Amino acid sequence: MIIDCHGHYTTAPAELEAWRKRQIAAFEGGGKAPSRDELVIADDAIRTSLENSQLKLQRERGTDLTIFSPRASFMAHHIGDASVSREWSTLCNDIVHRVCQLYPDNFVGVCQLPQSPGVRPETCIPELERCVNELGFIGCNLNPDPSGGWWKEPPLTDRWWYPLYEKMVELDVPAMVHVSTSCNPCFHATGAHYINADTTAFMQFLTADLFKDFPTLKFIIPHGGGAVPYHWGRYKGLAQDMKRPLLKDYLLNNVFFDTCVYHYPGIELLAKVMPVDNILFASEMVGAVRGIDPDTGHHYDDTRRYVDQLHALTDADRGKIFEGNARRVFPRLGNRAAREVNASGRRA
Repeated sequence: MIIDCHGHYTTAPAELEAWRKRQIAAFEGGGKAPSRDELVIADDAIRTSLENSQLKLQRERGTDLTIFSPRASFMAHHIGDASVSREWSTLCNDIVHRVCQLYPDNFVGVCQLPQSPGVRPETCIPELERCVNELGFIGCNLNPDPSGGWWKEPPLTDRWWYPLYEKMVELDVPAMVHVSTSCNPCFHATGAHYINADTTAFMQFLTADLFKDFPTLKFIIPHGGGAVPYHWGRYKGLAQDMKRPLLKDYLLNNVFFDTCVYHYPGIELLAKVMPVDNILFASEMVGAVRGIDPDTGHHYDDTRRYVDQLHALTDADRGKIFEGNARRVFPRLGNRAAREVNASGRRA
């Protein structure tokens, strides 16, 4: 089986975005916000949105299961207040849940958290519990910068985040570190802000002892880890100068990287620098880069092709990247009985 650990519902029916625009307009104008019940999307509309995109590409590229979450750029935690974020996150998670109900062999859910700038992370716990315990989700996306490019929150290693981590450990779910859109004109959202956040998260983990307090806590740093593989010598040297333990001993039991890197040399570097046990296959399709590479004639985000070309890998190594590591990092992935739910939200 080939498991893609990083997919977003970027092709959701237009009614979802229209509801969001009404919600934002109501908040900014002081009017009455739309209720979640006012959003009506037929199952056939969801099927069409997937059959013509993610499902079509799964079949063409030979992948099997996508770990699926709401669209990252739409999280937009900087918009509104905590109540706005809570309503929007609940709605987005419910839509992903419907996808997983319609296509349980193709998608499994990861939730958006209702974060809001300056609001303590423990306020996200009820939605995390709902998504895991009632909807069968297997992880969450954690935004280290809900302010949208202004970085106003404490580092991920600060005790500010600890109540949320305690719940993640209790539920046995990992978090993918994933920012949303950028409000800062200095940082292009997908080309700079995303990669900056990946790199920043790793450096925060390097400089603290978070995993002494949470030895089983797990994070996936997406997009190949940002600058981390390319500058591994820098981070190794900084850790040494800081009298930190070896990176492989105190970070790599808890921190993992995906293969959302859109050219072969980048994937080759990732596989040379990182232990194979720390790499999870991912494509982020349909995501940040949707075009065709003129040098290869293939879509940039057809990342399976790059992994298949890594001739230094053994079959066992490739099996870890494609499947085994995802099952280790997402322990709930193997519990299909807990994930398969009927239309009422409970297993039949």
